[in-house]
Amino acid sequence: MVDKIRWGILGTGMIAHKFAEGLRVLPDAVLTAVGSRSQAAANRFGDAFDVPHRHATYQDLASDPEVDVIYVSSPHPMHKEDTLLCLEAGKAVLCEKPFTMNSQESEAVIRAARERGLFLMEAMWTRYLPAVVRARQLLAEGVIGEVRMVQADFGFRAEVDPKHRLLNPDLGGGALLDVGIYTVSLAWMVFGQQPAEINSQVYLGSTGVDELSGTIFRYPAGQIAVLSSSLQINTPHDAVIIGTKGSIRIHPSFWCTDGMTLTLDGQPEQVMNLPRVSNGYNYEAAEVMACLRAGKRESEVMPLDETLAIMQTLDRIRALWGLKYPTEK
Repeated sequence: MVDKIRWGILGTGMIAHKFAEGLRVLPDAVLTAVGSRSQAAANRFGDAFDVPHRHATYQDLASDPEVDVIYVSSPHPMHKEDTLLCLEAGKAVLCEKPFTMNSQESEAVIRAARERGLFLMEAMWTRYLPAVVRARQLLAEGVIGEVRMVQADFGFRAEVDPKHRLLNPDLGGGALLDVGIYTVSLAWMVFGQQPAEINSQVYLGSTGVDELSGTIFRYPAGQIAVLSSSLQINTPHDAVIIGTKGSIRIHPSFWCTDGMTLTLDGQPEQVMNLPRVSNGYNYEAAEVMACLRAGKRESEVMPLDETLAIMQTLDRIRALWGLKYPTEK
């Protein structure tokens, strides 16, 4: 591996800009290339971030010999084909969440990476934030006892045109894949297993996507996760992990948090301020680069089997709702 790991970014939307901004604070990273669907868009992005290689097609980006790893930031339904394109070109890949549209697509992508011996990771950036890393450490140490419940919500009011990606079923619209996935991934991070039972209620809007939902997971040993997501209302963006000896509250917004509060039964609250450096996207990029330098093909923090299992959980929720995307019919 070269002294600096050379990144390419596939796509030039808002999330691509955030990731590029995060890369700027990593001394061992260099943004070498960008790929778009047009030369004009690639040039605009390149001008904003001083990117030397600007490609008018994703294929050209994937084939660029100056690129070590590609961040896939295209719309949800394109994640499978765009990630496969990069893998087939021999590139390591960090794919934005949701990893794919469903678990069948995830299986295909993961299989391709493993067959080629290439690194692949889902870009669940929350997992790598300092406060969330500290929360995992406290859980591993058993500080709050046996964890029995997780509560998490992520909702915002999306006042957008029905053709916007958030409400467009052709683009994987709806709250679940866009923001609900953060709550499901948090529950997976804590409990590390499939729920034994899922109960869920949903409001499907005029375009047919989920705009408001509440979901309860029950696990084999009786633990509970209470999760909600929405495109209709602004929720507190709170997350609380509750054990037999106390609780950990990840400060809102929990998915981009800068701190947490540890409360042990009968003791004063302990507020822990653990601010992000930059916008926080740098932490997942740093994880990718650490794995590449160590010769790893996946991250222990966000392993591929867990990514697949999370997609299977999302599939189970949508099955309860009777929600299929047009690409699945």
